[in-house]
Amino acid sequence: MRMVVFGSLNIDKVYSLEHFVRPGETISAMKMEQFCGGKGFNQAIALCRAGNEVHFAGAVGQDGQMLLDSLDHNGINREHVKVTNGATGHAIIQLDDGGQNCIIILAGANGEITPQDVERTLADFGKGDLIVLQNEISRVPEIIRHAHEKGMVVAFNPSPYDGKNTACDIACVDYLLVNETEGAAMAGATEPGAILEALGSRYPHLNVVLTLGGDGAVYQDKHGQRFTCGAHKVQVVDTTAAGDTFTGFFLSEMLRHGDAAKALRVASVAAGIAVSRKGAEPSIPRMSEVKNCL
Repeated sequence: MRMVVFGSLNIDKVYSLEHFVRPGETISAMKMEQFCGGKGFNQAIALCRAGNEVHFAGAVGQDGQMLLDSLDHNGINREHVKVTNGATGHAIIQLDDGGQNCIIILAGANGEITPQDVERTLADFGKGDLIVLQNEISRVPEIIRHAHEKGMVVAFNPSPYDGKNTACDIACVDYLLVNETEGAAMAGATEPGAILEALGSRYPHLNVVLTLGGDGAVYQDKHGQRFTCGAHKVQVVDTTAAGDTFTGFFLSEMLRHGDAAKALRVASVAAGIAVSRKGAEPSIPRMSEVKNCL
């Protein structure tokens, strides 16, 4: 199985604050740090550090060399990353004293994926290969449909959740990875069991991972069987890449071994390590560190 992440590449600007800015308020940041990021980038790093050969497809602007260098440094194939004439996507991240964040994203080059980019990328992959998608680039509904038609294993993290998600055919998705907010919006329910029941009823062939923050995660396979795992307890420093780390390690373990309970445990520990550190890419652990914690 070959793996490709078709996703976002962002420059993350992280402002450390005592508290999030309130309406009408101006406050001073204690410091600003800049990192490589984007949900697609983070998930690719997690898949790679979980022990996989990873390809990346996406776009950066003329100011995106740091992202290209980081992909190279991490050993991720970037043959399908194009450089546009505009600006790279970026995120403005407020990080409070408790390690929680709130994020503003500007698509930039991530919004410039064309039908030709989709065709060129998917032409290099085939039946049984994994494609991982989020909702931070253009053409996501088209990519999902074409990948499914090719017989690829489609994993979709519909984040950030907005109106564009309604155009995505979830019947073409094999693995849906959502948090409580995203799951509730899709299912029309708020309780975890009800979310899973609604999604399973609506999409009988869908495998769903529902992350529950500090309460862990639940996995429901296409047969309706459920597996649960608690969160790996740590001192929270920065939650920025937690969900992306979980996604990468879960998919890696699940598709390699097919053991859902183990995949949840590994992903939970990896995400716990990630939130104990600052930044996105720098916080994502390697499998050797995760195994030591296990």
